[in-house]
Amino acid sequence: MRYLTIFIAFLTVLTFAIVFFVVPPAEGLGNYVCIIFVHIPCAWIGALAFVVAAVYARRVLRLRDGDRAALLFADARSARSAQLGLAFTVIATVTGAVFSRLTWGAFWNWDPRQTTILCLLMIYAAYLALRAVLEDPERRARISAIYALFSVLPVPFLVFVIPRFYFSLHPEPVLNSAGHIDMDPVMLGTLVIALVDVTLIYLWLLRKGAKA
Repeated sequence: MRYLTIFIAFLTVLTFAIVFFVVPPAEGLGNYVCIIFVHIPCAWIGALAFVVAAVYARRVLRLRDGDRAALLFADARSARSAQLGLAFTVIATVTGAVFSRLTWGAFWNWDPRQTTILCLLMIYAAYLALRAVLEDPERRARISAIYALFSVLPVPFLVFVIPRFYFSLHPEPVLNSAGHIDMDPVMLGTLVIALVDVTLIYLWLLRKGAKA
């Protein structure tokens, strides 16, 4: 765990160094492009974390009542992943709003991607609120698991599908509508490093939270 922490710290510093000192300004965006190396990885981890929460939720529902320790552990992992997903989605929303202000002149304009991510935030904020009002651990685990499984169903539609059907000021995704990756090689390489870094941070926080 210690070596993983050191590696993540090193990779994070390396990522920011590359972003600020190596990545060239983007056409039409200039140095504002630096924001995407936080925004995209956090949006990716937000979606991934919600899927992981559903995976552990399914495990909760498959366990028998007598296996209390395993049930509570799976519930803790599911809840922790949902919490992290919400946190990373908030970061993605905030960085997206800053990018919107710098490029479009307003923090919020109800762009399709802003609207769908707001829906996602509301769904998982309700999940955490539900857990807060349930006192019995086993009952909370099972009811939360059912909610988590239903909540993950709209995630791919809200994140990847619905925004593509409407006009958006949002820049073209890394994988464009033609199915091609249209990005400067240096930017693409940096984005891959940032994705790996944020994924490792998520896994570290998930494991750390389960032990706490």
